[in-house]
Amino acid sequence: MTWDDESVENAGALGDAFGARDRIFSEKGRLDVGYVPRPDNIVARNDEIRRLATALNPAVMGGTPSNVFLYGKTGTGKSLCARYATARIVEAAAENGVAVGRVVVDCSQDDTETRAVRAIVRALNDPDTTSFTVPETGLGRSRYYRLLWQVLDARFDVALVVLDEIDRLANDDLLMQLSRAAETGKLDTCSVGVVGISNKIKYRDRLRERVKSSLQEREIVFTPYDRRALREIIRSRADAFESETLSDDVISECASLAAEEHGDARRAINLLRHAGELAAFDDADAITVDHVRRADSVAERDRVEALLAGATTQQKATLLAVVSLALVEKTRTFETTDVYAAYEDICAEVSLDALSKRRVHDLLREWEFLEVLEITRTGGGRGRGSFLRHRLLEDPSVIRSVFDESDRFAGTGFTSETNTTWSNI
Repeated sequence: MTWDDESVENAGALGDAFGARDRIFSEKGRLDVGYVPRPDNIVARNDEIRRLATALNPAVMGGTPSNVFLYGKTGTGKSLCARYATARIVEAAAENGVAVGRVVVDCSQDDTETRAVRAIVRALNDPDTTSFTVPETGLGRSRYYRLLWQVLDARFDVALVVLDEIDRLANDDLLMQLSRAAETGKLDTCSVGVVGISNKIKYRDRLRERVKSSLQEREIVFTPYDRRALREIIRSRADAFESETLSDDVISECASLAAEEHGDARRAINLLRHAGELAAFDDADAITVDHVRRADSVAERDRVEALLAGATTQQKATLLAVVSLALVEKTRTFETTDVYAAYEDICAEVSLDALSKRRVHDLLREWEFLEVLEITRTGGGRGRGSFLRHRLLEDPSVIRSVFDESDRFAGTGFTSETNTTWSNI
């Protein structure tokens, strides 16, 4: 095999790509979602941490902690504060000779009662202490619970169970079991405190009255970060980069773009990481504002593509009804009647059977759950009663371009070549 000059040149370029040299990042892991920064780098959440610590503080002396639910939009620091506060409780308790167990369960992965209780007992078990192992499969739900009670009484005075994205759980039976374990005699010496984390502030409304009564939880609401707080959060991760690669202009641009949406710190940090990757790809000496804007465009398209990839045809039609209105009317908020009329037009154009208004309303609620829409009920004044308003949170032009350019949606009818709603915009 003979390589020509061009092949050798390309191989050299690839060698740089696979090499260890990086002029942009120094400790890239500090930008990971699961990274927990030092206490002095947790920005704008002192009050929330103090309230959470106060609720859990009885565990430090072996007492029963309060159950706590943390609410707020994605990227507002709920998980970060829960991980930090519970870890500090474990440390403080150890200084007093109190054994506190701590486990964090991702309910988006362990989304059934059996999976969740299995994750809890497997994380807290120590075979050297309990003389048994917990298999990953092969046991029923009740058996996993019996093992959990054994593990807790054998190893801990108190257990803190953090249920992240708790609204993803199929039912509230796990909460019932954990909150009533001591009362029903399942536990002899150990007490349990639950920290539930949810983006859905109305999650509690879904719980049965018996569960609410058993939990008696405290609630802490995390409001979105403003630009100032986001700038401080980004600066607190500056040690992820080599010196002189991160300017104040870049920090401000990342903060502004994240603040324009939901005040999402996770989005700001992800945006900064992607901008750094683009700068490294360009072999630049520093990150620029242009890198940030390019990263924002790519991230937005990736997010929309991921959402649409798992959507049904009817879900896509309801979303496109809102998008088509937004592109024509140059606003992002519409009443249900306008959305349904646009939906019927789209169905007619692509030969799709139109669903009832009630079913379309349900589909719009699903987009709300995915935080693509925001739905609010408002009064229409005398004689009009109340009605729903649907606000599109994503950029409508990005959604349109994803449908137009992605091969994944070819043949669905939702492209400018086949949809006159699109071509008339």
